[in-house]
Amino acid sequence: MTQENNDLDSLLNRMRTVSSPIRGTLTEIHTSLKGMSHGRVADYIPELASADPNWFGIAITGVDGNTVEVGDSAQPFSIQSASKPFVYGLALDSHGRDHVLSKVNVEPSGEAFNSIVLDQSTNRPFNPLVNSGAIATTDLIPGASHVDRIKNLLSKLEQYVGRTLHVDNATFISERSTGHRNRAIAHLMLNFGMIEDRVEETLELYFQQCAVLVNCKDLSVMAATLANGGVNPVTGVRAIQSEYLKDLLSIMLACGMYDYAGQWGYLVGLPAKSSVSGAVLAVVPGKFGIAVYSPPLDERGNSVRGVATCRALSERFGLHVLDAHFVGSSLDNEFRPSRG
Repeated sequence: MTQENNDLDSLLNRMRTVSSPIRGTLTEIHTSLKGMSHGRVADYIPELASADPNWFGIAITGVDGNTVEVGDSAQPFSIQSASKPFVYGLALDSHGRDHVLSKVNVEPSGEAFNSIVLDQSTNRPFNPLVNSGAIATTDLIPGASHVDRIKNLLSKLEQYVGRTLHVDNATFISERSTGHRNRAIAHLMLNFGMIEDRVEETLELYFQQCAVLVNCKDLSVMAATLANGGVNPVTGVRAIQSEYLKDLLSIMLACGMYDYAGQWGYLVGLPAKSSVSGAVLAVVPGKFGIAVYSPPLDERGNSVRGVATCRALSERFGLHVLDAHFVGSSLDNEFRPSRG
């Protein structure tokens, strides 16, 4: 067994103990990064500008349901774009893969998350994790009325979190009053038939989706649910059909960090999603979920401390999903031709 696997097994074992020494590791990372002074708190949505740039929390939840957290992990914030993979999952659960693919592609865009641009060959959004794609998947949230649809949205997110969630009205109003770019994106997609003729209702739902209040621990449980095959490790509730789990993880790995996705995949190598509120969640399949909250963002819209924390954890414990260490004899046994 490699040193990386030894370290990872040690990490998981330490998480299971009451006086978890992993807290010391997270505290060490937290202490080393909390002094970072670069990055800016998002202010294009006025309510986000009130966040304290010193807030910094880390939480890790294992597939056994245990959580270790340090710093400002209980500080509430709006989920923003970290909601997008889970709404994509709701669309898949509700409509199936073929229908969802007819409305949104699964390719990295190479553009900023809020670009007013569609794939020229298909007129679809590039992927469900940019704003255009997220509005398209929000449009697919089922329900006979807006009330039914917001209930279905919150119910799905609650399956991942394991507790009741609410929309922060102040953030919702702030989103709605400044969301002109998203309105332009939605009307462009209406023109090409990517969303239905209920644009204002879907936009209201999208703004509410982004304004759902969570904390760092919540996001770590959501990530751990994906790590646990789609079953919430705390409640035992299945949040997404297992056949669609790889869709979420694949798109998160390829597109989850905006136009930093390539470097993220190279350096960190974990399915992940960031948000302009300062959150980053990452999934270690079969092991645990990671969440970081720190409002200052880099030029691409990703949390500066969030990216640095995940990179430190990935490097320290060998978490990169493509960093596989195969034993020759095992491969020989696996692929030996059968006799007879």
